[in-house]
Amino acid sequence: MNRITPALPLYYLFPLFGSLVFFSCQKQVPHANALIHETSPYLLQHAHNPVDWYPWGEEALEKAQQEDKLLLISIGYAACHWCHVMERESFEDTVVANRMNRHFVSVKVDREERPDIDAIYMDACQLATGEACGWPLNVFALPDGRPVWAGTYFRKKNWLEILDYFAQVYQNEPEKLETYAAQLLQGIQTLDSLPTEVGSASPWSFAQLRPKMNNILVRMDTVYGGRSGAPKFPSPNLLELLLQWHFYTGDKRALQAVETSLKGMARGGIYDQLAGGFARYSVDNQWKVPHFEKMLYDNAQLVSLYAQAYALTGKKDYAERVKETLALVEQTFRDPSGGFYSSLNADSEGEEGLYYIWTQTELEGLLPDNEWRALFFDFYQIQPEGNWEDRKNILYRQQSLAAFAERRQVNLTELESAFKEMEAILLAARSQRTAPTLDDKILLSWNALMLSGYLDAYRYLGDDAYLEIALQNADFLLDNYMQENGRLYRSYKEGKVSINAFLDDYAFLAQALIRLYEVTFDSQWLDQAQRLVEYVDEYFWDAGSSTYFYTSDLDPELITRKRILLDNVRPAANSVLAEVLYDLSLLLYEQAYEDRAQKILNRIITGMEAEDPFFLSNWLQLYLRMVEAPFEVAIVGPDYQALQMEMMSHYLPNALFLGGAQEGQLELLQQKLQGEATYIYVCKNKVCRLPVQEVGGALEQLDHINSISSSSKMR
Repeated sequence: MNRITPALPLYYLFPLFGSLVFFSCQKQVPHANALIHETSPYLLQHAHNPVDWYPWGEEALEKAQQEDKLLLISIGYAACHWCHVMERESFEDTVVANRMNRHFVSVKVDREERPDIDAIYMDACQLATGEACGWPLNVFALPDGRPVWAGTYFRKKNWLEILDYFAQVYQNEPEKLETYAAQLLQGIQTLDSLPTEVGSASPWSFAQLRPKMNNILVRMDTVYGGRSGAPKFPSPNLLELLLQWHFYTGDKRALQAVETSLKGMARGGIYDQLAGGFARYSVDNQWKVPHFEKMLYDNAQLVSLYAQAYALTGKKDYAERVKETLALVEQTFRDPSGGFYSSLNADSEGEEGLYYIWTQTELEGLLPDNEWRALFFDFYQIQPEGNWEDRKNILYRQQSLAAFAERRQVNLTELESAFKEMEAILLAARSQRTAPTLDDKILLSWNALMLSGYLDAYRYLGDDAYLEIALQNADFLLDNYMQENGRLYRSYKEGKVSINAFLDDYAFLAQALIRLYEVTFDSQWLDQAQRLVEYVDEYFWDAGSSTYFYTSDLDPELITRKRILLDNVRPAANSVLAEVLYDLSLLLYEQAYEDRAQKILNRIITGMEAEDPFFLSNWLQLYLRMVEAPFEVAIVGPDYQALQMEMMSHYLPNALFLGGAQEGQLELLQQKLQGEATYIYVCKNKVCRLPVQEVGGALEQLDHINSISSSSKMR
C-alpha cells in the first residue's frame, strides 16, 4: 500500500483552481446559524457567519437529499491560521454566503472532535488533487456524503469560481459527478486495505529491521535535526524509535539524529523561548519560523521524548525543556477539573504569531540599555531589520547559553541572571498583549497522551507534583468519560461529555493506565486498561483484516469505515493498541493478548512491506520488543517505592515494572515476598534470576541477559 498515491487523476479536471495551499485556521460575527447550539469552539466561531452552516448529522444529510443539493463540507480546527483567513475572506462575505446557501447544504466539522470524518475526506482530497492536503479542508460531496472533489484554502475569487463550477455541473451533468464519486470512494476504500492473504513474518530480528532503520537515518537532517527538508514537524514518535534503536543496537547515528533534533527544536522559534512549550511545526528547515499554534498532543509527546532523552543522556537541558513545557501546560492548558484543553490559536488580533514576535525598537523600549541587552540581542538573533518579515523578530538561538558565554568571554552565572531578568520583563510585557484564543474542549485521547507525558516526567525527573497531576487527570478521565460497560466518550466541555469515542481514545488511555500502574503499582489501573481492551475487542475488531476499525459498531455509518494504520504526528491507534495488548500479556499472563498483538503486527509488517518506514515508527517500536522481549522487573517488599523510583529513573525501554508492598494478585508476583526484606526480581519470559536488594545489582543482571540475548539474535 502506498501512502497518498492517487487512485485516479481527478486533479486534471480542475486546472482553473491553481495550486492548493495546505496550512491551517478560525473567528466571529452577528446572525446565528445551526452551529449556535454546538460546544466546539471551532464550530461556535462560525455560528454567526452568514453561511447557513450545519453541524455534521442527520439533519444536514436529510436536507441535502430532500432539496437535492450537493453537500459542501468544510473541515478545520480552532487553532488553524488559514481556516481563519478563509473565514474572513469568504465565509463572512454575504456574496459568498448567498452563493453557498443557494446551491449547497454547508456543513462545518471540527476535525479534532470528528477525526473519523476528517480522515475520509482528507483521503478524498489527496486522491482528487494528487497532492498533500491540509486545513481548511473543503469538500464537495453528493447528498449521500460521497465526495466528488476536495481542496484546501482558496482566495475569495477562486472560491466563487469553484462554487459556480460545481453548482452548474450538478445541475447540467450530474452523471459526471456520480462517476467521480464512485471512483473516489473506491480509491478511499483501498488506501488502508491490506492483502487478503499474507504469509507469516520472518522470525523477528534486528537484521530484518536494519534496512528500514537505515532508510530512516539517511533521510534525517544531520545539521538541524528532524527529517530533511521543510516544513519540519517534531515527529516525537519517530525520535523515540531512534532512541530505542540506539539503546538496543548501539547505533550512534540514531542517538546523534535524536540529539540534533532535540537541540534544534529547543533552540528554534518553534519553542517558546520565554514561556516554554512547542508550536506545531516550523515552515522552514531550521526550526526557526513556527506555525504558531500550540497543540496539547505535540507538547504531551515532546514532554515524554525529552524526559526519556534526559534519562538516557543525563543532559540537564532536556530536563529543563520538560519543566518549562509542563509549567506552560499547567498555567495555560489545565482545567480546574483536572483535564487539559486542546490548543492555543496561531492568531491574535487577526495576525499569525503577533503575540510572540518583537521589533528591535520594542525590545529597546522594554530592556535596560546596557551590555547585557546587547548580549541578549546577539543570543536571540535580534536584528534592526528583523530576523523574520516586516522588521519582526522571532526569539531563537543557535547555541547553548554556556557555549555563548564562553564565546563572548563573560561569566555564565552573571549572564544567566541577567538573561532571566530580561526574559521576565518580556514575558510580563507579552502578557499585556491580546492573547491567542484557547480551544477549551477536553479531548480524551489527547489528555491520555498528556497523562503519559506527566508520568514520564515523574519517572525520569522524580518530581512528586507530576504524579499528583497525573493521578488527578486519570481520575477525571475515568469519572467523566467512561461508562459502566467500558464505553468511552471523546470530548468534554462545560461539564458535559459528547461524541462516541474512537479507537485512539481507547488505545492512548489504556496505554497511559498501564504506565500509571508501573509507577504506582496500584492494580486498579491495570484492571481499567484490560476493561478497555475487552470493549474494543467486542466493538472495533475487524476479523477480515486482523486489525481494528477506527470507529465502533455503535457509530452511525459513514461512506466507509476506516482502520487508520499508519503512524503520523501521533501514533496510529492500531499500533498503540497492539503495544497495549503485548504489555498486558506480560503483566497479566494472558497469552491470547500476545497472540493477537503478534497477529496484528504480522499483518502490518507483511502487508505494508513497501510502506515508507517514517509512517511505521510506532509499529517498529513494537517490532523491537518482539525481537528482544521485555524484562519483567518485580519489586516486592515494604521499601519497594524507593527501589522502584531509583530503578525506573533509568532509561529502560526493554523493561516492564510490577510489584508492591505485598504480592497482590498478579501471577508473577506470587511467592516473591520475603519477610520484611525488599527484593528486585529480574525476569524474562516468566523466568526469574536470583533476587537482589540493590538497584545496581538488578541493572547488572539486565545488562548481562540483554547482551547475551542480543548477540545471539544479531547473528
